[in-house]
Amino acid sequence: MATPLELFRQTGALLEGHFLLRSGLHSRQFFQCALLLQNTKIASDLCAQLAEKAARFGATRVISPALGGLIVGHEVARSLGLPHIFAEKEEGRLVLRRGFEIHPGDRFLVVEDVVTRGGRVQETLDIVRSRGGEVVAIASLVDRSGGQLPDFGAPFVSLVELHVEAFDPNHLPPDLAGTQATKPGSK
Repeated sequence: MATPLELFRQTGALLEGHFLLRSGLHSRQFFQCALLLQNTKIASDLCAQLAEKAARFGATRVISPALGGLIVGHEVARSLGLPHIFAEKEEGRLVLRRGFEIHPGDRFLVVEDVVTRGGRVQETLDIVRSRGGEVVAIASLVDRSGGQLPDFGAPFVSLVELHVEAFDPNHLPPDLAGTQATKPGSK
């Protein structure tokens, strides 16, 4: 059976080039999870593996930031037999909509597709905690930071952990400085 990283490569979901990340950083690699997750069998299998890694934390609900974490969160929740809700952008920041509620004492697993710096994860944590929910863990298909994420105040697990170089836009290496960055992910 192929490893998760091999599946990203086989499905063409690990892109090479010059990319502008949601964090504002630039990179030579981009994980386009939508290309991987369009295969429902791969999505189900990988998310079941992620759910298995996160099961020990005892979550009672799953939340994910839309758009990237939506499919992963739903599939992880399905594997765990838990309800899934999501936060979505409104005026540039994540909010709860659609009648979703968080109650004091709810134990959440926060699920994302790819994490570089953890900005969307932190926004989702803030939503849960501001409503009295507890974040018991964070799970992601890919950790691009090489394990250098900030302390979210909860355990973090992923299927793929890589140190993928990311560059400040004012300090690009020569091979990227002369090329136009593309932004293939969600905005």
